[in-house]
Formats: sequence, C-alpha cells, structure tokens
Amino acid sequence: MRSYMSFIKPILLCLSLILSANALAAANTSATTDVKVLIETNYGNITVKLNPEKAPITVKNFLYYVESSFYTKTIFHRVIPGFMIQGGGFTKSMDKLPTEAPIRNEASNGLHNNRGTIAMARTNNPHSATSQFFINVANNNFLDYSSQSMGYASFGKVVEGMDVVDKIEHVRTTKRNMHANIPVDPIVIKKMSVVK
Repeated sequence: MRSYMSFIKPILLCLSLILSANALAAANTSATTDVKVLIETNYGNITVKLNPEKAPITVKNFLYYVESSFYTKTIFHRVIPGFMIQGGGFTKSMDKLPTEAPIRNEASNGLHNNRGTIAMARTNNPHSATSQFFINVANNNFLDYSSQSMGYASFGKVVEGMDVVDKIEHVRTTKRNMHANIPVDPIVIKKMSVVK
C-alpha cells in the first residue's frame, strides 16, 4: 500500500499543478480579452476596445506606446471625410516622432476595416507599422487582407465616443509642405490610458 501511494502522490501533484496552471492561463486570457484604451482629445474622449486574441502583436505594440505616454500631445494629423482619421506620429508642429521597430502585419486575422474600427497605419511596405493608427469612419473593406493585398491590420473598435470621431472627421483641413489633409486647428491627443 505504501509503495502504491508513493507512486500515486507525485502523479496527483503533477495533475494538480497542471490544473492550476491551466486555470491561471484561462484567467489571464479572459483578463486580456477586454482591454480598453481611453483617447482623450481636445474634441472629446474616444474609448476603443482592443482585440488581443485576434491581433496579439498589434495590441501589444499599441499598448506599449499607450503605457509609455508616447501619444501624449500628438495629433490627428490626417483627416479624410468618408474614409478615416489618422494619428499617433506627429506633434502640432508636424514633427515626426521617433518610434520603435516596425511590427508584423496581422491584417489576415479576420477582422475587417468597418466603420468605427481602429487599425494600424503603414507605408507601402506591409510590415512597416509602428505607432500610427487610424479610425475608420466608413466601411473600408478594400483595406482588408485579400489575395491581392496584405491589407491594414484592424485590432479593435470604438465603443464610446463615435460622435467625437464624426466631429473630427468634418473639421477643415489644409496642406502643409508634403502633408495633405491636416486639420487647420490641431486635434490634440491629450493623453491615452488603459481603462477598465
């Protein structure tokens, strides 16, 4: 009997540890599937709910910039009615901020560039996204991943403040040097923060 118990005890201990680890992993997963970020602007507040399950690399990258206060006092520097509003890379004087290394494009994650979704901006290089993002103000499904295009990675959606997005969409814009569609009156991101 003693040898039987000495054989069983380690197995029961291992099973207990595995179950505990699985429970912890499940708790962590559920905790990270409801990540929200508050974007405070001089036009009002916008809250976006991120999707770390579908876009883990993109969400981790975005949260890095949020939590390091990178976006504080940046602007929405490109506004195109019926298309999108873009921000996260320039100051009011249109100085481009230095960023971390680009990330891999996750546009093939099945999320669409529908109205109210937030996605990563990039250059013609599909894997060039860093800090800049945009909020779609229309269903821009031509930006989705397809057999013809690597697409633009959507990674969340606006859950509060779409009226603020719509207000920003209709501001007067101008051209400055090589930049077009710049709001005449700066739309400043006062700060961003993770909220519950």
